Parts: sequence; structure tokens; C-alpha cells
Amino acid sequence: MTGVDTHQLEQLESNARREVAEAESLPDLTAIRAGYLGKKGSLAAILRGIGELDGAERAAVGKSANITKGRIEQCVAERRAAIEAAVRKQALGAQALDTSLPGVEDPPLGRLHPITRVFRDMVEFFSSMGFAIEEGPEVETQYNNFEALNIPEVHPARDEQDTFYVDGGNVLRTHTSNVQIRTMTGRTPPFRFIAPGRVYRHDLSPRHSPMFHQIEGFMVDEQVSFGDLKGLLMAFGRHLMGDDIELRFRANDFPFTEPSAELDYVCLLCEKQGCAVCSGSGWMEWGGCGMIHPRVLENCGIDSERYQGFAFGMGVDRTALLRYGIPHIRLLFEGDLRVLGRI
Repeated sequence: MTGVDTHQLEQLESNARREVAEAESLPDLTAIRAGYLGKKGSLAAILRGIGELDGAERAAVGKSANITKGRIEQCVAERRAAIEAAVRKQALGAQALDTSLPGVEDPPLGRLHPITRVFRDMVEFFSSMGFAIEEGPEVETQYNNFEALNIPEVHPARDEQDTFYVDGGNVLRTHTSNVQIRTMTGRTPPFRFIAPGRVYRHDLSPRHSPMFHQIEGFMVDEQVSFGDLKGLLMAFGRHLMGDDIELRFRANDFPFTEPSAELDYVCLLCEKQGCAVCSGSGWMEWGGCGMIHPRVLENCGIDSERYQGFAFGMGVDRTALLRYGIPHIRLLFEGDLRVLGRI
């Protein structure tokens, strides 16, 4: 036959198989396939002479050409599968875990947040002293947050610069003392409770946060004195900060207690030398305390002639800050592992 013969097709298939078998990568394989089966490939060049053949020969050569093309396509597909398998095996081998390697010494472990740890220590102490645990809402009425605690409408604590007001005339509670009102109302003494939780104040100074944690405690009975309050808080301070902690009580004035005092502890960061955290005084304000004001008892339906009580409240965040030597209260909320790993 003239123009095209089957020998040419057989030689083309033989060459293609050899080059496909030698291909080392998918790009190389794609180039080889295009060189033989593409529009400008070797098979197309051979078939340009098919027009010189008569009808029967043209049909026979065309059939042979299609068979040759199919064989080359199958050869390419098999080589592509082999190359892809080799690449996948190499990738998996690079990521494989060698179980014979030695383990990492002292892997990092998760820890409780400093605030959580201090909260639990506080609750544990007061629970051992017979105090029950009470909780209350963080969005509170102005009555429970202010009026019932003997805080009049003209008091500066109720200013918008100090308090977050929300729709409906309610507030984000500024202390957990709202739980004191809710718990005492409708109950007959004796009782003792603590109320831990989040509180909110409009304060963005370096030593404060607009959201912080507080624990409130109160006890009401027929024979309760300021001496009982001092003894409890002194024992509490030693439990939390160690037997060598220095505490002091300073006379103060709060609407909901009378007499009232401020409880301070020596600054553990500067050891009473004075620093920016303690404003150079060597002491840190811990919380307020005092005998529950008779008017507060009366607002809760308790006979103030028969019963007396004390109350105290302190910041948990500031306690954690000093206990673990953290210089700024905002570091407690930033997720810094250097802070979280201090426990």
C-alpha cells in the first residue's frame, strides 16, 4: 500500500511504549502523549497520507490507527497510575510517624486559669466554714443593685460613668451584693452565704477591667460581731496567701454596712516597697467589709433589733494578680501562655 502502511503504525506504537515507560514525572508523560497522539503528533502526521489509499485500504488503515491509539492511551494511563502511586507513597512516607523515636520529655500540660484556681480556693475555704453558695442574675434591677442596699439615687456609684445601664432601666450588676438582697429576702436567720460571680463597672484604668470577678459573703444571726468578721477574713487571707501575709483594716464608709472597713494586704509584687501596681503605697486594696446596715436588713424583711450580720466583698482578679505575680490585670484576659503557665 502507498502513503501509509501498518509497519509505520507498529513502529510508532513501539516507540511510544518505550518513551512512556521511561517517563519519570506526570509533566513528562503528558508531553510524550501529546507528541504521539496530539493534533500535531506523530500519529496525525502518519494519517495525513491515508487519502492516497483506496476505500478498502483506507478503512483497514483507519481501523489499525484507532487500535494503535487505544493501546498507546492505555499504556499512558497505566504509567500515570504508577507515577501517581509513587508520588503518594513518597508523600505518605515523609509524613509517617516513626514510633521508634523517643518521646518528648515533659510535654506541655493544660492548666486551670489563675482566676478559676483562686475562685475554687476561695469557695473551698468558705464551704469548710459552713457557708452555702448562692448565685444571682448579672442583669439586675436598680432596686436590688442599689436601693435595697441603701444606695440612694444621688449616690455617685449610680452615675453612668461608673455603671452600665441596659434597656428597661436595669443595670449590669456592679457587685454580687445583689445576691445578698435576693437571698436574705423571705428567709429567717440564721444563715451564711457566699456569692461568687462576674460584675461590671465602667472602669478602664490599668489596674481595673470593665468586667471582673468578685466574691460576696455575708452572715446573719442573733449574736454576730465585727470581731467575728475580722477573725474570718484574717483566717481567709492566710489560707489564700500564706501564713506570713500582712493584712490591715482601715475605717471606711459604705452605704450598706455600718461600721465599715476596707481590707488591704501588703503588695506581693514590691513587698511593701511601693510600685506602680500599688500606687507606691506598698498596700493593695482587697475589698470592703462591715456590719450589715440595719436598713438593709429591714429592706429584706429581717428584724434588725433582733438580728445582726456582717458582709464582705472582694475582687478575685486582683487576688489572682498578686498571688501569681502578674503585673497588669488585663493580662489575665489575653490568653498569654506566659501568664497562664504561672500556676
